[in-house]
Amino acid sequence: MEILGIDIGGSGIKGAPVDIENGTLQAERLRLDTPQPSVPEAVGDTVAEIVRRFNWQGPIGCTFPAVVKHGVTLTAANVDKAWLNFNGQKLFEAKTGCPVLLLNDADAAGIAEMEFGAGKGEAGVVIMLTFGTGIGSAIFVDGRLVPNTEFGHMEVRGKDAEHRAADRIRTEKDLSWEKWAERVNEFLGRMEALFSPDLFIIGGGVSKKHEKFLPFLKTQARIVPAQMLNEAGIIGAALAAKVLVR
Repeated sequence: MEILGIDIGGSGIKGAPVDIENGTLQAERLRLDTPQPSVPEAVGDTVAEIVRRFNWQGPIGCTFPAVVKHGVTLTAANVDKAWLNFNGQKLFEAKTGCPVLLLNDADAAGIAEMEFGAGKGEAGVVIMLTFGTGIGSAIFVDGRLVPNTEFGHMEVRGKDAEHRAADRIRTEKDLSWEKWAERVNEFLGRMEALFSPDLFIIGGGVSKKHEKFLPFLKTQARIVPAQMLNEAGIIGAALAAKVLVR
């Protein structure tokens, strides 16, 4: 069975039909630039264009970089403030003419990793962290998602954790992988103190270079790189949208 997955990011909006039985893309991934400013109407038009390009009619799973409850985006840390308390799910349904499930982007990536990637078959407490422009998070207990954690906004030394340890900060401050890992370790230590996880999955764009920094990360929990890479959000969104079929 196929469901269209769409992953909305700060710089790009990506989509593809997904076979939800095996977690594979059924067509080449399409990427369009995220409109600037990223106001709802413009983002909605871009999502509708992706749907049109695939000639899609059916359920859609769609991610968004915010806390999402019942289709409403409650935060807007890295997107236009017009998204605050905005019913994005209703907008996308109106723009596409399709049933849509909207969810947090890191939650979607975590769903994909737990079903088909680094977290497959893992019991206990698993924390997925995505390092990119910010820090996304998803936590699972025996495979069940606790949604909208947004641990990247936890305070570390007076700042949001993502303003100290995101991959963007490593680039902006020209930190070595080892120096950046020290900042990540401080964040992971806070996570361990709160949740005693069994496994950390490190995702986001930086996971492609995991061999450069993973040896410097020190936690009691196991740490592994994500496996789904740039397709995680698309696949996880499609998997989450299975509820629309039932």
